[in-house]
Amino acid sequence: MNDGLDPFDRASLIAAHDEGHAFDAVVPPIVQTSLFTFKDYDEMIASYRGERVRPIYTRGLNPTVRLFEEMLAKLEGAEDAIGFASGMSAISSTVLSFVEPGDRIVAVKHLYPDAFRLFGTHLKRMRVEVTYVDGRDEEAIARALPGANLFYMESPTSWVMDTHDVAALAALAKAEGIVSVIDNSWASPVFQQPITLGVDLVIHSASKYLGGHSDVVAGVVAGSKELVGRIRSEAYPYLGGKLSPFDAWLLIRGLRTLPIRMKAHERSALAVARRLQDHPLVEAVCHPGLGNHLPAGLLGTSGLFSFIFREGIDVRRFADHLQLFKLGVSWGGHESLIVPGEVVLAQKAQPNSAAAFGISPRSVRLHVGLEGTEALWSDLEAALDAASSG
Repeated sequence: MNDGLDPFDRASLIAAHDEGHAFDAVVPPIVQTSLFTFKDYDEMIASYRGERVRPIYTRGLNPTVRLFEEMLAKLEGAEDAIGFASGMSAISSTVLSFVEPGDRIVAVKHLYPDAFRLFGTHLKRMRVEVTYVDGRDEEAIARALPGANLFYMESPTSWVMDTHDVAALAALAKAEGIVSVIDNSWASPVFQQPITLGVDLVIHSASKYLGGHSDVVAGVVAGSKELVGRIRSEAYPYLGGKLSPFDAWLLIRGLRTLPIRMKAHERSALAVARRLQDHPLVEAVCHPGLGNHLPAGLLGTSGLFSFIFREGIDVRRFADHLQLFKLGVSWGGHESLIVPGEVVLAQKAQPNSAAAFGISPRSVRLHVGLEGTEALWSDLEAALDAASSG
């Protein structure tokens, strides 16, 4: 989209989207209904034949849900989008719309753990093979892609925050005629727009930054009308993971503050990451913003990153001494959170992506929220001192 606007300003304008509501309301209404009736027989049969696009049943189309989908599509620079009841519903519905028994998926390493488990359980039973390749190795990706049916990626990747040349990888998939999919939850549409980089479909766990308040579980997929239409017709009606009107309304609320929240997360997380990088107890910090330049296509960084302690540090004492940072999964809200690597390695659910991809037991994943940066660093510093004195 070449309109001369800074990406941040463009996102802010799209997120406002406050025109045309009933009674000129600034906030869009929640159309909280399960079904819609018809004025006569002709209108009903025309709707069922597809001659007239209008709501019939909220599992298929709801005005509040549709408004969220339209807003997200504009933010991503996509033709269309479709909302789901969770990020995993968005992932599973997308993948199942493009693979059949005997097909093969090429995926980058260090995927979101539940996507990894989906591939290793349900898709394995469907006899769908998954080949994992380091997304930083473009030659290895090129060798793996021929004969595949889907290319699935994240950038940055879960936990270790590896970044990829998204445009280059998307071009490799396109040259083979393979649909490419990316999970863009980490960067959000504010800091990365994969559609403009050539990716076919973009997935979000909308529970994270799109919602931004830790009060909604949802997912969304954006892309061309053709590909989104395939998901809408082949998986969405039958898997049942539809987005509710109220949750869509919460997401619309979240999108309105998304650009300014992302800037705040970026600023605080970078400050914390730089201080951790200089701390004597820390061996390494995994944050895409610590290099001299961001990868091509990545316009900024979010609040999620990880670091690795040096040998001999008591991670348990560190975690238990924290006050502002809470121990909790998920991320994207106001609150700051940590997850120790030992915890995810201890999970008995199989397959375990942390174990498969070699996550260090000395690692800690942080989400830097919207509390004051100095207060957050003081909390971390006190916990680091406690960990070293244990």
